[in-house]
Amino acid sequence: MQRREFVVGSLAAASAGAYLGNNLSAGESQPNTHTGVAKMPFEQPPLPYPMDGLKPLFSEEQVSFHYGKHHAAYYKNLNGLVEGKPEAQLSLDELVVKGAGAVFNNAAQAWNHTFFWNCLSPNGGREPNGELLAAIVRDFGGMTEFRKLFTDASVKVFGSGWGWLASDKQGKLEIIPAGNADNPLRLGKEPLLTVDVWEHAYYIDYRNERARFVENFWTKVNWEFVAQCYAKAKA
Repeated sequence: MQRREFVVGSLAAASAGAYLGNNLSAGESQPNTHTGVAKMPFEQPPLPYPMDGLKPLFSEEQVSFHYGKHHAAYYKNLNGLVEGKPEAQLSLDELVVKGAGAVFNNAAQAWNHTFFWNCLSPNGGREPNGELLAAIVRDFGGMTEFRKLFTDASVKVFGSGWGWLASDKQGKLEIIPAGNADNPLRLGKEPLLTVDVWEHAYYIDYRNERARFVENFWTKVNWEFVAQCYAKAKA
C-alpha cells in the first residue's frame, strides 16, 4: 500500500502558523533519527495554525485541550503499543487499514485528528468550486443539500465518532457516519473531509450542543484542502 501524503505544501501560505511538514503522509511517522537523536516511530505533527486560529469556531482553550491532550495521547499510546514490535515499521496509514484492537484505535485516532485539523483553516468557510463543487452537485444535488445531509449524519452518530465525506477512485462522493475511530480507508475510500463528533472535540465551547457545533463547523472548512484531497483520490 502506498503512503498517502497530506496535500499541504500549497496551503501553508494561506494560514498563519506552520502546516504539517511538506510531503509528510497523513499522520505518517517522521524519520526515526534526526541529528543523531532517537525519535519515536510516530510523531504528532504541529497544528497548521496557532491555538487561537480557529476563533470563533473554537476557543484557544478548546483547541489546547483537544490537540495538546487528546490528540497527543493517541500518539503516545500508539508508540507504547508498537514499541519493539513489527507494527513500528509500518506507516500510520497501514496501521489504520490493517490494525486491530488498541493499535487500530490509537493509530486511527491519531490519523483522524491530524486530518481533521487540516480540514479547518482560519480563512476557511468559503464555498468550494471546480471539480469538487461539480461532484457535490452531481452526487447530492448542491451545496445546500450536501451540508444538510452531512450535518444530519454527523449529528446523529451514536456516541463518539466522525462524520466523513469520502470518494471512490472514480470520484463518486459518499457521506459516511462512523463510530469511534472508524475511517473510510478501511472501506477502500479516500477521506476528503471530516468533523470530529467525540464530545472532547467541542464540549468546552458547546457543552452538549453537538448540532450547534457541527453547524458552526462550516464556517472554518478548508475547501482548498478538501479539493486537493479529491483530486488526489482520482489520480
